[in-house]
Amino acid sequence: MSNLTPPVQLPLGISLREEARFENFIIGDNGLLCETLKASASGQGEQVLYLWGSPGQGCSHLLQSSCHHADALGRHAAYLPLSELIDYDASLFEGLEQMDLVCLDDLQEIAGKPVWEEAVFHLFNRLRAANVSLVTAATQSPSGLRLQLPDLTSRLHWGLVFQVQPLHEEAKIETLKARASSRGFELSDDVLRYIMHHGKRDLTELLNVLDQLDHASLSAHRRITVPFVKQVMGW
Repeated sequence: MSNLTPPVQLPLGISLREEARFENFIIGDNGLLCETLKASASGQGEQVLYLWGSPGQGCSHLLQSSCHHADALGRHAAYLPLSELIDYDASLFEGLEQMDLVCLDDLQEIAGKPVWEEAVFHLFNRLRAANVSLVTAATQSPSGLRLQLPDLTSRLHWGLVFQVQPLHEEAKIETLKARASSRGFELSDDVLRYIMHHGKRDLTELLNVLDQLDHASLSAHRRITVPFVKQVMGW
């Protein structure tokens, strides 16, 4: 690939979350998937990967982790969350074949939108011809997307397809503990049980709850206890 920085301009506000790294991902039953993504991000292994899973199971985290991994190796990577870009023009795909890694998130957003389906189809072909790694993610399998363009569905099956496996409850609890510890506080077992019982079960929502509690605790100068969680979250 060229050492020149590719002239790819994405809309303002599209950036990688600093904490979205492989080191911060609780692997669970997704060990092979993580190793395959690392290989792809480094320019080895499969050129085309497709991830799918319910919201909150970590697809976006893994795609952004892949970009961080590529960046650390001096490779050019682009992360495009289609849920945030669908109102823009599909011409934003122009020039992406100059990258080393392209990660398309929220692919379900283009289903039933002919212009976008065609744009992704042609992008796929350009990236493949340029030997650029492509990782896509959606909430359904390639067939489950029900795309109107059969050739695009076929392309998405060309590489490896992984279903992101959900974490067991114990792993979610360990994730909450680790996130709290990284922010300088601890959660008691009573608080953890209360959050798990009353909060939504997907990890993204649980981490959002933790963020709210952390901010509220700092503002009120109070420890995070069960009564405090009840007050802040209204449970």
